[in-house]
Amino acid sequence: MKKRFVAFGALAILGVAAVVYFLKPVSGPARDLTLVGDVDRGNYLIRLGGCVACHTNHQAETGFLAGGYGLETQFGTFVPPNITSDPEAGIGAWTLAQFSDAMSNGMGPQGHLYPAFPYENYTLMSDQEIVDLYAALMATEPVSTPSAENQVPFPFNIRLLMAGWQNLFFSPGRFEPEAGQSDIYNRGKYLAYGPAHCIACHTPRNALGALEWDQAFAGSPGGTGGRAPAINAAALIEEGYDVETLVQTLKDGFTPGFDVLGGSMGEVISDSTSHWSDDDLTALATYLLTE
Repeated sequence: MKKRFVAFGALAILGVAAVVYFLKPVSGPARDLTLVGDVDRGNYLIRLGGCVACHTNHQAETGFLAGGYGLETQFGTFVPPNITSDPEAGIGAWTLAQFSDAMSNGMGPQGHLYPAFPYENYTLMSDQEIVDLYAALMATEPVSTPSAENQVPFPFNIRLLMAGWQNLFFSPGRFEPEAGQSDIYNRGKYLAYGPAHCIACHTPRNALGALEWDQAFAGSPGGTGGRAPAINAAALIEEGYDVETLVQTLKDGFTPGFDVLGGSMGEVISDSTSHWSDDDLTALATYLLTE
C-alpha cells in the first residue's frame, strides 16, 4: 500500500511539473517601445513582411489588410484577420505593447496565437521596425467589417494548447548577424528568416506543425506551410537562377524557364517582393544562392 502511495505521489508530482513546464510563458528580450515610429518606414515593412499578401482578400474586395484568404492546414483553416486601424474589427484598439507581444512572443490580447501567424520570424525584427510597423498599421484606413472566423476543430481550437507548442518549439529573440559574412549576406539571411519569412513556407514541418530547421529552404510537401518548392542554392541553380535572374523573378514573376509564377507565390510577388528595394531583392537572392 505504501509503495502504491509513493508511486501515485511521484506521478502526481511529475504531472504537476509537466503542466507547469508546458504552460509557462515564453518570451524573448524586452523591447524598447519608447522609440518614435515612422509611418513611411512602416509602410515599407508592411510590404516586406508579407502583410498584404496574407491579410488582403483581393477576390472578395473587402479592403486593404481587412482579412485574407483561409489558410488550409491539417489542423483546420486559419483566416488571417483584419489588421486595419478599426478599433473593433481590426487592431486599432491594440496598444504598442500588445502589438509587440504578438509579433515578438506569439501572444495576442485574445491569448496565444497560432503559429500559422509567423511570429517565429517576426520576433527577429528590431525594436525600431516593430514600432514603425505599428505606426503604419495604426495609420491605415479602418475597415469595420470583421474577417471570417477560423475553422479549427477540437482540440486545436483550444488556444491554451499553444503554450505547450511554444515551450516545445519556439525560442523568441532578435536576429544576430553571422560572423565572417558580408553585410549583403546577413541582410538576405535576415529577410529570409525574419520579416519576409521565406523559411516559413519553403521548409518542411513535423507532425505538430513545427519547422524542421535543419532542412531550411528544402521545400514543403504540404501541411501547415502549404506546398512550396525548395529554394536552397542547389535547387535554384538547377532551375537556372543566378542573382540577377532571381531578382527579376521576384519583381515580375517570370522564371528562367519562361514560366510565370502564380498561386500563392504569385500573390507574394504582386503584393510584396515587387515593392521591395533593389538592395533588399539583391540581398535575399545573394543569400539564397549561397546556402
